[in-house]
Amino acid sequence: MRLIPRGSRRERFVVEAGGYLIHLLLRFIAATSRHRYLGAEEILARFDNHEQLIMAFWHGRMVMTPFGYKGPGACIMNSRHRDGALISRAIERLGVEVVHGSSSRGWVGGLKGMLAAAQRGCDLVVVPDGPRGPRCTAKGGVVQLARATGLPIYPCSTASSPQRVVSKSWDWLCIPLPGAEIVYVVEEPIRVAPDASSDAMEEARLELERRLNHATERADEALGVASELTAEYTRGGPHPRRRREESV
Repeated sequence: MRLIPRGSRRERFVVEAGGYLIHLLLRFIAATSRHRYLGAEEILARFDNHEQLIMAFWHGRMVMTPFGYKGPGACIMNSRHRDGALISRAIERLGVEVVHGSSSRGWVGGLKGMLAAAQRGCDLVVVPDGPRGPRCTAKGGVVQLARATGLPIYPCSTASSPQRVVSKSWDWLCIPLPGAEIVYVVEEPIRVAPDASSDAMEEARLELERRLNHATERADEALGVASELTAEYTRGGPHPRRRREESV
């Protein structure tokens, strides 16, 4: 993926138009789908009480996450690459603030933007395996945010049926089809002390990874998604069908 030339009118038009179309598609899917929550009582209560938090979810399960968010206002970090910019435009139209940065580029600036958003009272949304993977491997940025802000991390995941899985993408992006049933799963929160040691930070990162995978497994199980697919997804391995084809 390449960075978008800021001076290119054509590129800006593509991003704006593409983001708008993605936004319309997501709204159509959400409006025609059925939504339910599992294990979300605590996080929904925090939304109602305007108690800040950090939501974390895997990159491949990001499509419907904005529609599961019920809080007063959220901020997410996203990259400036073309794909990231398209997604940014779409989710901004859904009422989610975007700051630019990623684990591979502009992390310091993105971190400052997220901390500033937290000071303004925003909830923070983080994709620990973004923007390029490996799939379902948590990077340490979300744990750093939790230590700096004192906010709890809620590991979340979604599943939908019927859906399309883009298995050629590194994240196996899951896209619900119109009329789908969508389930949102929330695990117990992870809290990081402001004086947490490097060992404690690593332990929190590994626990986040475990709980995100467990949330994904629970979501898929709730909708009867094949257990083989779920196991391969959370291990970050190749798609089962692709693996069999490569072994021929």
